[in-house]
Amino acid sequence: MSQRVAVVTGAARGIGAAIAVRLAADGLAVAVLDLEESACATTVGRITDAGGRALAVGADVSDAAAVNAAVERVASELGPPVVLVNNAGVIRDNLLFKMTDDDWETVMAVHLRGAFLMSRACQKYMVEQRWGRIVNISSTSALGNRGQANYSTAKAGLQGLAKTLAIELGPFGVTANAVAPGFIETDMTKALSQQQTDALMAQIPLGRLGRPEDIAHAVAYLASPQAGYVTGVELHVNGGMYMN
Repeated sequence: MSQRVAVVTGAARGIGAAIAVRLAADGLAVAVLDLEESACATTVGRITDAGGRALAVGADVSDAAAVNAAVERVASELGPPVVLVNNAGVIRDNLLFKMTDDDWETVMAVHLRGAFLMSRACQKYMVEQRWGRIVNISSTSALGNRGQANYSTAKAGLQGLAKTLAIELGPFGVTANAVAPGFIETDMTKALSQQQTDALMAQIPLGRLGRPEDIAHAVAYLASPQAGYVTGVELHVNGGMYMN
């Protein structure tokens, strides 16, 4: 292949955008996928302005027909997708007794069903090429977090999915791993009070919140040819949280 093709879901902003830009900088053509195609314009612009190839794709990752159509479009316009980063996600936090059915099902649909559908749609191209990389974006919340029964469960599930895909797809030259970010500088963390931020910092030995680029660098390694013997693992990128 003259240029490998990556698909990054939830790539319109934040961590997903940073991952898409980093993969493009590494020489991949990148399909920037999010719920609304128009929302992907900024990320696509950053890539193309730097001389890379990128395609904006709008799709609901929890919709099987939409996923299949999106992946077929990527294969047609960019080439066979052999790198997949399952980053799309939503948050519907609440304590268990307040959590609604919709709170639970929405989070499961986007995180778990979305990763399953995207992986199933892309794996056939990876198997055909006898080379592929799947990276699921999990979270330190997979270890459990108050008010996040749905999110924590979904993020733990993404780690289990990666381990299973590693077993099933390994014979075809495809690796599957998970990256578990800690507290990252996002719109959500920017909204925290100074007291809340200080409390978070006290838990992080490195003394700072992570940046989206910190996650992008980790994903770039797992998506690279150099990581060909790394599969079925979760890489925690959290500044040292929970290391004691």
